[in-house]
Amino acid sequence: MIDADLQHPPELIPRFISRWQEEDTDVVYGQRASRRGESRVKRFTSRAFYRVINSLSGELIPVDAGDFRILSRRAVDALAGARERHRYMKGLFAWIGYRQTPMLYEPDVRYAGASKWDYWKLWNLSIEGITSFSIGPLKVATYVGLTTAILSILYGFYMTIRTIILGNPVPGFPSLLVAILFLGGLQLIFLGIIGEYLGRTFNEVKQRPLYLVRQWDPSAPDRTGIAQPTATEGGRPVC
Repeated sequence: MIDADLQHPPELIPRFISRWQEEDTDVVYGQRASRRGESRVKRFTSRAFYRVINSLSGELIPVDAGDFRILSRRAVDALAGARERHRYMKGLFAWIGYRQTPMLYEPDVRYAGASKWDYWKLWNLSIEGITSFSIGPLKVATYVGLTTAILSILYGFYMTIRTIILGNPVPGFPSLLVAILFLGGLQLIFLGIIGEYLGRTFNEVKQRPLYLVRQWDPSAPDRTGIAQPTATEGGRPVC
């Protein structure tokens, strides 16, 4: 895979093929050695995005790795087996696993024209990536609601002690505020519970395979003593 604007140097294709063959790997992906020519804002937002998506999704999406890569037939078939419609390819490349090797390169200057990826489109792409590989946003309501409910209880204790000691110039207002905050926190907690179930439904409907087999050993016997195909590497099961 290579971009058509020639920022991905085509002359590196033989190096990709050579490394793919020599290291017996399934994916060799290009990783930018630097982000020269980009503004500080672009570099900052890029670093922030990778930190956020990797912390939320648990997927080790390589930093500064784009679509410039070579894939084995096995890796391509694994990608084709993903049945989801909203396909964030950087995440899917990392999700399939297998042996993946980075190769540093310096991106060239765009041959012609200007990039159509403005900040609004990049923002939408980041939202697509986060929501495709994480149900973290659905969990936010639970934590916000729990925090709000706890703070409302603590505030209620504070206002009770303060009223006993100093009195209350506006009777009824603190208790009303505590009740509103507590009930609002409970509502957010239950929304978070609904979000947990919704997140599980979200993961199920994507129908991603539970595992991908890298290598078969047809001579390995199963518990019945009959030789069955099993995924192995060096005599141990792998996926």
